[in-house]
Amino acid sequence: MSQSIAANPDRLLPADPGTRSIARDLLQRVQDLPIISPHGHVDAAVIEHNTPFPDPAALLVSPDHYVTRLIHASGVPLDRLKGSAAGEPDSRTVWHEFCKAWPLFEGTASGYWLRTQFSSVFGLQHEISAETADASYDAISAKLLEPGFRPRQLFKDFNIEVLATTDDPLDSLASHKAIAEDPTFHGRVLPTFRPDAYLNIAHPTWSANADRLIAAAGDGATGYAGYVTALENRRRYFVEHGAVSADHGVRTPVTLKLDAGDAAKLFDRARSGQATAQDRDDFEAHMMYQMARMSVEDGLVMTIHPGSYRNHHEPTFNTYGADTGHDIPVATNYTEAIRPLLQDFGTAKDFHLVLFTLDETVFSRELAPLAGFYPSVYLGAPWWFLDAPDAMLRFRSAVTETAGFSRSSGFIDDTRAFCSIPARHDASRRIEASFLARLVAEHRVGEDRAHELIVDIVDGSPRRVFKL
Repeated sequence: MSQSIAANPDRLLPADPGTRSIARDLLQRVQDLPIISPHGHVDAAVIEHNTPFPDPAALLVSPDHYVTRLIHASGVPLDRLKGSAAGEPDSRTVWHEFCKAWPLFEGTASGYWLRTQFSSVFGLQHEISAETADASYDAISAKLLEPGFRPRQLFKDFNIEVLATTDDPLDSLASHKAIAEDPTFHGRVLPTFRPDAYLNIAHPTWSANADRLIAAAGDGATGYAGYVTALENRRRYFVEHGAVSADHGVRTPVTLKLDAGDAAKLFDRARSGQATAQDRDDFEAHMMYQMARMSVEDGLVMTIHPGSYRNHHEPTFNTYGADTGHDIPVATNYTEAIRPLLQDFGTAKDFHLVLFTLDETVFSRELAPLAGFYPSVYLGAPWWFLDAPDAMLRFRSAVTETAGFSRSSGFIDDTRAFCSIPARHDASRRIEASFLARLVAEHRVGEDRAHELIVDIVDGSPRRVFKL
């Protein structure tokens, strides 16, 4: 298949000629709008220091678990892609493994994004293959050495207006401060409060994290009271440095309201190492309730990303660590799980709660009805395993008839791969154009109204939902 498919103006648009024509016009309406990225994982220091990108393999293969997991599934050991205790593999060798495996990515979202990057960002003229591995490696390497191919210039070239990072609660946010005060940089790089390792008592460093948190921001209080005070103080610090949201990557979206005395007892049991599995679940659920309370008070948008069985293969985790491709989605229940939180805060003024899922069966059964009633609830865009063209279409089909278009978050790229950001947002815009074009072709939405809707989906929704 020719590399030219990455430049085809009709990629991802409907096959029917009449519907495709409508989709083309809709896409043109939003194609040049700025990128709003309210949730992602790019390191702010890379933007601050304008750090050159590494070699092709270190940039595009080794750190990307979307890529390494599928190559690993074909029988290639991870140490040939990521390195091991015995040492790091040669970058060109890793790239050869990737190019040899390139046919495996046909039809995948990763393949689509990568092919788009190769064409539009790196200017490759030929399809990736085992035969072209050295040529493509050399071409990308040359691109990476160009003075203009640095994060700050690409931030501008990609037309990014807002880029949010995810940050440890005790991060100084020095990079964010430096970027905000730099008169030569005109975009917005916003921190996001990410307290998972401070809320989940099963986390291996939870107790040490709690110690550091209380010492740094507990205002002299100790125990559970100091812990809660410290979280409140650090959230305010993030708000002062431009944060608009707090993100929670939890196993389940269960919430639980406890009185302070019972919560303190759970906290003390955890600190003494005597907490049970039930204690762990109850404490995390209670702290999710507390995070919602704090969001009502300080205005941070609350986003919840549940439903992943992390580190499914223990030997791989022990050797290579987390985020190495073996996180697997699990079934998720929202209706009962989130109810204690929504009972108290679901109609609270200016509270925004964005709910994501890896279990697409809950889109129409639970999430759309919740977003269709509670003023606080918004539908998180298809995420992780679901941020793929067909899954994004299924999302729109599943939720729109119940919740309409106004109750969704706008696209979330959720990526560490800086160079993939425009490809991901472009794919989302094409899918939205395709979905709306079908509604126009079926005389379910007027064409003028569809043009208004796609602008709101792409640009209005993320600004509104994330209070930008």
